[in-house]
Amino acid sequence: MSLDEFRQSARGEPPQGLSAALLALWHDARGDWAAAHDSAQSEDDADGAWVHAYLHRKEGDIGNAGYWYRRAGRPFPNFGIAAEWDQIASELLAADGA
Repeated sequence: MSLDEFRQSARGEPPQGLSAALLALWHDARGDWAAAHDSAQSEDDADGAWVHAYLHRKEGDIGNAGYWYRRAGRPFPNFGIAAEWDQIASELLAADGA
């Protein structure tokens, strides 16, 4: 699945077989931060931590975001939030073969 296809899927139902981290990004694309956070939090690995970090950065909780970036083994981004969503989604889609 391409990044554009994934982004467009947020207009309907989530694609089958998404990881919890990708499902979190899907919910975020729909504007449902709480569902996105719940999904990211349910995946106790580096991918879940990365999405969790992004979500806290998006809400403006920079201290909490920093903690989750460290848990994910990722640097704190120095670019916009929309570009980060694209980066995370692209990498996770490629890794999952979704």
